[in-house]
Amino acid sequence: MDDTGAAPVVIFGGRSEIGTELARRLAPGATVILAARRADQLTEQVTAVKAAAATAVHTTEFDADDLASHGPLVTAITNDYGPIGTAVLAFGILGEQTRAETDAEHAIAIVHTDYVAQVSLLTHLAVAMRQAGTGTLVVFSSVAGVRVRRANYVYGSAKAGLDGFASGLADALHGTGVRLLIVRPGFVIGRMTEGMSPAPLSSTPAQVAEATARALAKGRRTAWVPWALRPMFFAMRLLPQFVWRRMPR
Repeated sequence: MDDTGAAPVVIFGGRSEIGTELARRLAPGATVILAARRADQLTEQVTAVKAAAATAVHTTEFDADDLASHGPLVTAITNDYGPIGTAVLAFGILGEQTRAETDAEHAIAIVHTDYVAQVSLLTHLAVAMRQAGTGTLVVFSSVAGVRVRRANYVYGSAKAGLDGFASGLADALHGTGVRLLIVRPGFVIGRMTEGMSPAPLSSTPAQVAEATARALAKGRRTAWVPWALRPMFFAMRLLPQFVWRRMPR
């Protein structure tokens, strides 16, 4: 059992740019656990979080697609470090839309990681946090799921499902001492979108993390990054379908 006294911050997807940036902002005075595949190769991320004044930084092996491992991992983290204070689900894949339109296995792989695996881990975390009577969940949805576009409908549909699940889970957790923050970024300029032309109102991983940290501090339920996307996508819901299907990614 960790003896720092502070509830740990766990980043599921500890190699991700947004996850690392958010870990740095939540690090001061906290025990931070970076969970990712090849956990022994997270030296860069561990160094960055330590430099941000974390009390301690640990790593643990985590394969999002291995659903059977989720429950035992949450239990192991709780046994080793105490009840989780903040759990951030920072994993996901963009996939290749063109390939996914004809390759069913690839389409399923995208949905499995971006929706099914998230549902599994969120459920295990919510059970553990309910039992503890405290905790915060951070879910990264996307504006791609607000109204699914033809240009990236496989990824968008997974995010739409995740957004709906997280919204319902947030309501189910009301009054339990556990809260859930849904973050809806637009296009994020980073490794995941390398080589793609940035969309209007794009953000960097650091900007998404900063907005997320602010939303957590204010106890919000949702955060749009940047905030201007919220009214823009409200208006986009009203576009006729023949216009919407021509919209780019």
